[in-house]
Amino acid sequence: MMFNSILKFSQNKFSFLYDNSLFLQNIDRFILPFILLTFVSSIFMSSDFIGFIGLIVIFFTIIKILLCPNQKLEFKTYEIFLLLYFMIIVVSLFGSTLFSLSLKGFFKTFVYLGFYVSVAQYLKDNKKHIPLILGTIAGCIVFEAIIGIFQSTLHLEQISTWQDTSRLNPEDVLSRVYGTLKPLNPNLYGGYLVCGLPVVLGSIFYSIVKKNKNMLILSLISSFCVCYSILQTGCRGAYLSMLLVFGLVFIISAKFFWSSYKKFYISIISSATLLFISALMFVNSLRLRFLSIFAMRSDSSNSFRFNVYHSSIEMFKDNWLLGIGVGNKNFREIYGLYMKTGFDALSAYNIYLETAVESGIFALITFLAFILKIFYDAVKYIFNSKEPTNVIFVSSCTIAIASALFHGLVDTIYFRPQLQFIFWTFVAIIGSISDKESSSKNHPYPNPSLDS
Repeated sequence: MMFNSILKFSQNKFSFLYDNSLFLQNIDRFILPFILLTFVSSIFMSSDFIGFIGLIVIFFTIIKILLCPNQKLEFKTYEIFLLLYFMIIVVSLFGSTLFSLSLKGFFKTFVYLGFYVSVAQYLKDNKKHIPLILGTIAGCIVFEAIIGIFQSTLHLEQISTWQDTSRLNPEDVLSRVYGTLKPLNPNLYGGYLVCGLPVVLGSIFYSIVKKNKNMLILSLISSFCVCYSILQTGCRGAYLSMLLVFGLVFIISAKFFWSSYKKFYISIISSATLLFISALMFVNSLRLRFLSIFAMRSDSSNSFRFNVYHSSIEMFKDNWLLGIGVGNKNFREIYGLYMKTGFDALSAYNIYLETAVESGIFALITFLAFILKIFYDAVKYIFNSKEPTNVIFVSSCTIAIASALFHGLVDTIYFRPQLQFIFWTFVAIIGSISDKESSSKNHPYPNPSLDS
């Protein structure tokens, strides 16, 4: 690969810097804290600050691959689709009639994908830190869930106007919690929690494998807190995604528990299902909020989305090849030409439609190809590997990605940095474990570095 030849030349040319620099020799010790800080800052800092921390990770990674010996860039199959997706976005950028606005959206995409490359490059030599990375994400999710529990007890005033209360009694209106994520929004909060829920649930199975009772109790309590806060968000997309999460956890975990603990396993799953159904049946505000999903045009929030979908499809028809250029600001400017009066929108409220509108049909195709390939690799690894901790890590990340993409059918909070950074981290973890080299090492013998 020609690019690796250039890297090799650069590494040899500046070898004296590496030989005389403690910073370069220990650069991974600096990259890891900033990766973790990206997740921690997401729960209370602005998008610009989160992006700045992500840029530091990218900057250190560029220094690493240029100056540190034996660093290479190797593309997996799904990463080729990702590269094609990025190249199409570049073409769409230069074809956009609103170049300056589109450039801002392109820069955000560059940071997100650059962060993915950085984490993937870091994990090549540091797979032992996967538990720490996932543990940090889980800790942030649980912290936000606790904030949501406190907010639910305070019965906060509604900050989102997208809840149709015209047909509800005042006592049946759900006081939607929104956590500390910026900007304050129940849908963003719900999407963030449900995307992190699989990692928290994964800690339950991890503690079982490690036979750590204290961790198991803490994981169970944490999982309950996250589920409770998701229900309190009133985010219907998060409700449906949570059901998907539990369904996928049930299917995958059966691999380990069905043959030996069939009755116990069924009782646990049945209890969790019964608890969820009971919450919907006996808590009026939750039940009415959930049932509003099926109200179609009778619910103003649903009707608003249908209008946005219709207008976005018209935008796509007129810009199907290269799109209008990436970015929500760019979208809003062009959307004004297509919207129905009184129905302004910041996005298409569907990440697949949004991708098609912004970057064209080929961007959507390559993005879907990337998704299908990463899922294929992950599922193949999950059901073939004999190493339980790796299976738990890959399963947690795969379910988290699935939940974010499923939620993306009805919302575009997927494009917010709080979700983007953990989403691409999950992709990097799947790739680092499930590639052929890792599989050959992990099957059928455990990888001790991940158990340390």
